[in-house]
Amino acid sequence: MNLLRRLSQAMGRTREELGGRLRELLGTGRRVDEALLAELEELLLAADLGPDTAARVVAGLRGRIRHDAGTPLGELIEEQVLALLRPAGDAPATEAVSAADGAPRVTLLVGVNGSGKTTTAAKLAAREQAQGRRALLVAADTFRAAAAEQLEVWARRAGVELVRAAPGADPAAVAFDGLGAALARGHQSVVIDTAGRLHNKKNLMEELGKIRRVLERRLPGAPHEVLLVLDGTTGQNALSQARLFSAATGVTGLVLTKLDGTARGGIALAIHQELGLPVRWIGVGEGLADLEPFDARLYARALFAGLEAAA
Repeated sequence: MNLLRRLSQAMGRTREELGGRLRELLGTGRRVDEALLAELEELLLAADLGPDTAARVVAGLRGRIRHDAGTPLGELIEEQVLALLRPAGDAPATEAVSAADGAPRVTLLVGVNGSGKTTTAAKLAAREQAQGRRALLVAADTFRAAAAEQLEVWARRAGVELVRAAPGADPAAVAFDGLGAALARGHQSVVIDTAGRLHNKKNLMEELGKIRRVLERRLPGAPHEVLLVLDGTTGQNALSQARLFSAATGVTGLVLTKLDGTARGGIALAIHQELGLPVRWIGVGEGLADLEPFDARLYARALFAGLEAAA
């Protein structure tokens, strides 16, 4: 199954809601006027694009409609969304992370409980390994019961080495030791899983900040990427998570997971517009290979696939 089809299925809820309502709006031959654009803005809000992003899409449509009256509205919406996302999509995810020559590339995963960090960590490490970069997984989630065991299972599946410690160990110490092991053993990539932090708990957020600081002490410039893993079904609460995790850990990019047909999908635009955080990866399934670099054009096309007939 190609990626466009998988994305279209994954964001089926958003597309069906938008497409159905657009067809209702235009099915009786209504012309595109201010009243219709106001209703469209409400639809975009319902798709979790957020008020600012929805307003920007509609504002862009006004200008395009005046000059491209014959272009299907769904196509124009897709173009507006792509224009907003393009800065995030133009840089391939695999080129977003850099490290000094000879040093391992360090990726730190953060996010709330249940967002899919552990499986994402394994998928990222598996991709690194498949591309010829010797990867190491670090189980710095010492808080959740059986978290290290879960990551160990994934590490075996991926054929990737793992560094772990006893439950209750200091997560920052585990991350520090894991990076030290990677430096000693010649690993080229390190992926660190952390506990599912409740983003409104100050002490837990400070602990993530501590992990980042000890990594920097062990290897200047590390971590090279801090990825916030977001459940694609979360909706607007994901924006709050992005704000707080960014403040605590200096998030550099997003991973959008659980795109399983119930995700609204539009939240990625809202976060990118407010915080400038690009989506680096998307999870489209449960297998090790079900992690794809984010492609803005495919995302916009999948989100609005089939809407052209609505105009």
